[in-house]
Amino acid sequence: MAFKSEASAAVAAAPEVGAGVPVHVGIIMDGNGRWAVRRGLPRVEGHRRGVEAVRRAVRAAMELGVKYLTIYSFSSENWRRPAQEVSDLMGLLRRFVRNDLAELHAHDVRVRIIGEREGLPADIRALLDEAEHLTRGNSRLNLVVAFNYGGRQELARAMQRLAEKVRQGALDPAAIDVDVIAGALDTAGIPDPDLIIRTSGEQRVSNFLLWQSAYAEYVFMPELWPDFDEAVFRAAVAEYARRDRRFGGTGPQEA
Repeated sequence: MAFKSEASAAVAAAPEVGAGVPVHVGIIMDGNGRWAVRRGLPRVEGHRRGVEAVRRAVRAAMELGVKYLTIYSFSSENWRRPAQEVSDLMGLLRRFVRNDLAELHAHDVRVRIIGEREGLPADIRALLDEAEHLTRGNSRLNLVVAFNYGGRQELARAMQRLAEKVRQGALDPAAIDVDVIAGALDTAGIPDPDLIIRTSGEQRVSNFLLWQSAYAEYVFMPELWPDFDEAVFRAAVAEYARRDRRFGGTGPQEA
């Protein structure tokens, strides 16, 4: 995987972004299967091309100056897919970590994993642990991988953690506020996303970062995930930069 900038005519034509670059971008990577079906290819080929799009997204995030990039790689609900497709996805994850981890580390990318690890295959858990351990000191980009992740499931785990602290007498129920809840989530210590991009034209949140995205800007892009590149990323960030974020307040008042 090459992380050096490779300008193209499409990227050069993309809108410029500057001060409006978000600190944290989340991406719901949608459309691998449809990309393959439209080309008469097996779905696994769409997932393979989707891995290439992840590489482009990481490179673009670094070029733009994004500090946190969270990708929705495998949801809690994805286990319902056909067994062969799940097996193919696990195989792609194994190859991605084995083939790309050293280069991510060399480019100062910190890998962090959110989601439920209990019940995952032992070798997958070991790979996730290795990725986090090797890159824990890096700081150019935080690549947060949502794997076996669901927003509702994350909230349930957080409530269980807090309930156990209450049961042990270590936490007063009256002290539970939004900061305490945020600290019990998988994303503790990670800033909330400023921008969430979903590809393929679908307009759903799909159980992704439900608590954290309370004030995120959503941009829905028509491109299928395997077609995602720096030009698409720049276009989404440029749209974000045009938004007026008020966080429940009001914008500038007219005289």
